[in-house]
Amino acid sequence: MAKETVKKHNEFEELVENPDALADRLAYSEDFVKKNKSKLLGVFIAIAAVVVGAFLYYNYRSTQNVEAQNAMFQAVYYFEADSLSKALNGDGQNPGLLEVADEYSGTDAGNLANFYAGVALLKQGQYAEAVDRLQEFESDDYLLQSRAYSLTGDALLEQGKNKEAADMYVKAANHNANPFFSPQYLMKAGIAYEAENNFASAAEMYDKIITDYVASAEVSDAKKYKARAEMLAGGNQAE
Repeated sequence: MAKETVKKHNEFEELVENPDALADRLAYSEDFVKKNKSKLLGVFIAIAAVVVGAFLYYNYRSTQNVEAQNAMFQAVYYFEADSLSKALNGDGQNPGLLEVADEYSGTDAGNLANFYAGVALLKQGQYAEAVDRLQEFESDDYLLQSRAYSLTGDALLEQGKNKEAADMYVKAANHNANPFFSPQYLMKAGIAYEAENNFASAAEMYDKIITDYVASAEVSDAKKYKARAEMLAGGNQAE
């Protein structure tokens, strides 16, 4: 390491004290640039393209999001007025939630349009389509995301997919678990497990409410449902 340092120091002194050596080094550097000019230019262009491309993409997405928000304004109005067909498909002049979600996928507004569309489809009894839309929705808002999981469970339960529905309810309950909504989702999970004749798992859901959420409004029902589920589970085992 010391020899390498001395060597670099001697080279530096030679460049400073010997004009010819400095000229040779500069000539070499200039020659290197000339020979590799195309490659170097290509690298610089590539870097610039990435930076400019990222900037343009960000601006494009920002613009797209504003457009999507404007586009879905009327659809949300119809949704809140419970005019679900117009909310989903538009009114002939304004696009519906389905069009906004598809045309502006990747934007925040397009993402939210999927949530609204999923709820509207669920209300209309289009359960498979509701599942598709709700599963497209992703949010950093844990309450809204949990609600999407629960609604997906509702749509699955309506299709007789009890085990899948129970799994979604458990997912909703465990997604940033809280004493306000988690007991509700666990209660739904228990009911879905009972529909699947899985009374042991149902009893576990009710017990979790009783144990982890002692102050929740669901505790009273959870105690009754747990006793019933345990009895039915015992009956199944006896058979």
